[in-house]
Amino acid sequence: MKVHILDDWYDTLRGLPCFAKLKGHDVTVWTDHVEDVDILADRLADAEAVCLFRERTAIRAPLIARLPRLQLVSQRSVYPHIDVDALTAQGVLLCSSQHADTPSFATAELTWALILAAMRQIPQQAASLKAGGWQMGVGRSIRGRTLGLYGYGRIARAVADYAKAFGMPVIWWASPDGRARAAADGVTVAASRDAFFREADIVSVHVRLKPATMGLITAADLAAMRADALFVNTSRAGLVASGALLAALRAGRPGKAAIDVFEAEPLTDPDDPLLACPNLLATPHIGYVTEDEYNLQFTDIFDQINAFAAGAPINVINPEAARGGA
Repeated sequence: MKVHILDDWYDTLRGLPCFAKLKGHDVTVWTDHVEDVDILADRLADAEAVCLFRERTAIRAPLIARLPRLQLVSQRSVYPHIDVDALTAQGVLLCSSQHADTPSFATAELTWALILAAMRQIPQQAASLKAGGWQMGVGRSIRGRTLGLYGYGRIARAVADYAKAFGMPVIWWASPDGRARAAADGVTVAASRDAFFREADIVSVHVRLKPATMGLITAADLAAMRADALFVNTSRAGLVASGALLAALRAGRPGKAAIDVFEAEPLTDPDDPLLACPNLLATPHIGYVTEDEYNLQFTDIFDQINAFAAGAPINVINPEAARGGA
């Protein structure tokens, strides 16, 4: 098959073990990011299969309509960036492994790194030293402080394991179903939503973004946090009400935030008001950006291509496409 891989910005995949799975296919790797539909349509004109790096490129109807040779879109995890109905109408399969019971440990690790970096002022202390200074302030330990985890899923449970190793009590909040599962597992669920945000020294959000969870974290939630508390988001920016985090940081509740996700990505404006907040630690959506995680994810993605080429597709999201579309 003619396989095109989008958004491999550092041409990483060719050097990973998983790339050998594409032996025998005609593979084109694009190492830049393009949003212009005309350019994408020209690049992908001969593509029979397109591989995606999560949500980096949206696959919408205007592009799909201009790719008559396309048969398969292969990716991993959720797919809010893909117009599934448009794919189905054109007879294009979407295959996406949902990796049940396999959390992104890379994202969990970054969450913990952000917590430690924000609490111990690591970026500021390092910058002070390189600038010819010495200590620039006093950080805070995390042992004995309360970690609040919003969302009772795979990544949150991995973060909770790290918290235990660091001597932190953990409290939970989630959807009604998530709270019920947490209670059944014997962990501590906060007495109320307000109590969750008030009592936690650190709140970390681990929820999938979908229409029902847009704006899940409100301005009132953030305002309930203490002035010495830390808010962490390595999930999706859309989980927080638009503009609420910037307003909260300016108001000083919570006192700090550490985030890896933004409403518009890639964010390359150094004068962006949120980035300019002195009480914000930010990284450029690197939660899953490790060689190990890429190899894990693209093993699934390339397996889906080979299964399709063999006539036995797996992890099919829209099986009706194989029956001639909608």
